[in-house]
Amino acid sequence: MLYRILLALLGTGLVALAADRPNFVFVFIDDMGYGDLSCYGNTDVSTPNIDRLAAEGIRFEQFYVASPICSPSRVGITTGQYPARHLIHSYLNSRKRNRERGMRDFLDPTVPALARTFQDAGYATAHFGKWHMGGGRDVDDAPLPKAYGFEESLVSFEGLGDRILPPGGLSEQSKQLGQGQIRDVPKHEMTEIYVDRAIDFIRRNKDRSFYLHVWLNDVHDRFFPKQELLAKFAKFAANPYRQQYFAVIDEMDRQLGRLFREVDGLGLEKDTILVLASDNGPTAWKRYYDEGYDPPGKTNGLRGRKWSLYEGGIREPLIVRWSGKAPAGVTNSKTVVTAVDLFPTFCQLAGIPLPDAEFDGLDMSRAFQGEEPLRERAIFWEYGREPSYLRPGLESDRSPALAVRDGNWKLLMNLDGGNLELYDFREGFDETANVAASHAEVAARLKGALTSWWNSIPKVM
Repeated sequence: MLYRILLALLGTGLVALAADRPNFVFVFIDDMGYGDLSCYGNTDVSTPNIDRLAAEGIRFEQFYVASPICSPSRVGITTGQYPARHLIHSYLNSRKRNRERGMRDFLDPTVPALARTFQDAGYATAHFGKWHMGGGRDVDDAPLPKAYGFEESLVSFEGLGDRILPPGGLSEQSKQLGQGQIRDVPKHEMTEIYVDRAIDFIRRNKDRSFYLHVWLNDVHDRFFPKQELLAKFAKFAANPYRQQYFAVIDEMDRQLGRLFREVDGLGLEKDTILVLASDNGPTAWKRYYDEGYDPPGKTNGLRGRKWSLYEGGIREPLIVRWSGKAPAGVTNSKTVVTAVDLFPTFCQLAGIPLPDAEFDGLDMSRAFQGEEPLRERAIFWEYGREPSYLRPGLESDRSPALAVRDGNWKLLMNLDGGNLELYDFREGFDETANVAASHAEVAARLKGALTSWWNSIPKVM
């Protein structure tokens, strides 16, 4: 609000100042594994457009999301705080299921919000893509994205306001809620539509600093790729889910290439910070194993998948490109970054003061500009505080409910403090050798820190 007052008082002088700040285009992919991009080692499908982004920027190898499931993962980015603080610790569902799990129906619109901070600083703001922070099922009173600082939005069945809906039961429920212009579309066209809207937004705001989300519904299952792309991956037909998955990734990369080229074609590459990540590990439904198939999505050998606090559920790709301001072709394997860091980091890069709030994230802007700072604060997670939570199909991928990463150590434990698992990442990231017994002092220290953090988290509405 202060920036808007100054804008009215100072006129074009502040407009020029805002235009000098970097733009942000933040691509957030749904359910993509750590190893699903070819620039992260996938040899079964090529992602040349995303690979080019990595070749022109920085590719991080130790980026963590705030949760192994969609809604809290997004809340962590939006608030810069651990999502459990806001009583969103699993995916948002119906009112009844949210109450049963001690969860809110939507993110409180009065909490710190990243887009609102940029909007107050004079940025144009937009969110195109998956929302899942309130609205859907029978929740018809969730705030629209504009309540969190977005001037424009287009979402799907997990949100309110203007939205595009693929076929399915959740879409039919969404239609009954109203609140926005609603359009039925095939699922395989959604990414293209979001990119179209993003390109239009960039063109209209190319002379003004902008903050833009392109948060895709891809590559979440179920998969409905274009038929011509299925033929391209016919050699994987023995596992039809994998064949479909690669076709979806291929199309997603092509559409994102249009977005990246638009930024460059408008001459905005040196003025725009492009960020790409994913919200949690790859799909892990038991039905895949029951049908005799490995589930689609790669973790590069990391243990765990979606719904797990092992590395495969929470470690994700992160690519940052800022042409002319950050080095190109860099792989940062040392710096540990987490999703709650993005709020303070983006604000620092834009020269915007943080709101007056207690942030769990750190300013990691030095890493986004090519340095390799070591993390100075532990990271905490919780997922699975009650038995009905979704779990990976393989028993070995099902983690304890709490975890902490501090330096090269990671500890997991049950809510009651039992079942300690300690891993020394100096020996590798596969989480197979539990060293809690041989490093009892480290295990006790991290158990104490994790217990204190857990005790500070609200448990009921």
